[in-house]
Amino acid sequence: MQIAVTTPTGNVGHHVVAMLVRAGIRPRVLLRDPARLAPEIRDEVDAVRVDQYDADAVVAATEGVDALFWVSPITDSADPLLDHARAADSVVRAVTVNRIGRVVFQSSVGAEKRHGAGEIDGLAHTETALDGTGVDVTHLRCGYFFTNLEFELHALRAGTLQVILPLDQPMAWVAPRDIAEVAVTRLLSPAWSGRHVQAVHGPADLTWRQVGEILTAAIGRRISVERITDDAMRARLHQAGMSDSLVEAVLGMSTGLREDFVPEQPRTVRSTTPTTLAAWAYAHLRHRIAEAS
Repeated sequence: MQIAVTTPTGNVGHHVVAMLVRAGIRPRVLLRDPARLAPEIRDEVDAVRVDQYDADAVVAATEGVDALFWVSPITDSADPLLDHARAADSVVRAVTVNRIGRVVFQSSVGAEKRHGAGEIDGLAHTETALDGTGVDVTHLRCGYFFTNLEFELHALRAGTLQVILPLDQPMAWVAPRDIAEVAVTRLLSPAWSGRHVQAVHGPADLTWRQVGEILTAAIGRRISVERITDDAMRARLHQAGMSDSLVEAVLGMSTGLREDFVPEQPRTVRSTTPTTLAAWAYAHLRHRIAEAS
């Protein structure tokens, strides 16, 4: 079986690659800079230099592939939804031209709305585009990544996280490694075909208030969580150098899921994964905070 993996150095992708290698697969990894691969993994994979926005390059890089793990590349451009559309065109052409048998796509909770969830709308567009190819596809509707907290190291050192969601609104939180495990299981399993949506919700829905308590215990310093206005967050993002459209795309991922949103996939044994935020924060986040200090 020839399996291709995009974003193989990402939060999820590097786990996917390692798991496939342990399973006896030599994956083909697609990335802009092969030098970014960990030294210990370079001899275990076939690395192809490719820009996922270049449809011709993606088609060439996936020739002969049986299964594909597709992650839309991170964008910080002025028009992130356009970038998602460009990447979607690449994967659709690759699947169609190379007759790739199955795709596992890393999507997000909220993509079921199709519109009104900021940058998540780009993932929804990709889901729809892949569905249109008729390929066997599993869309992984993932919860909020634990690793997103690593963007807040400065705030965590100061002891206060600022958010725009209600502090008592629960949402799914998930470890990227657990997403990778679900992805690899789907890539290797012959037991499914057609279109599937697989939620990856982590072990529990958590409110931001609970997150503050968990982080306080795990990293050994008091972490409070403060709700701020949308305009205050908008100003923060502008100060960070984001364009107007990027700011709205980022805000929309919260505001679009804030009012009466219920994920399409309920929490069940299939959507629940094991790694807790407490375990992850103790093992990873407290060290990052110490390094930042």
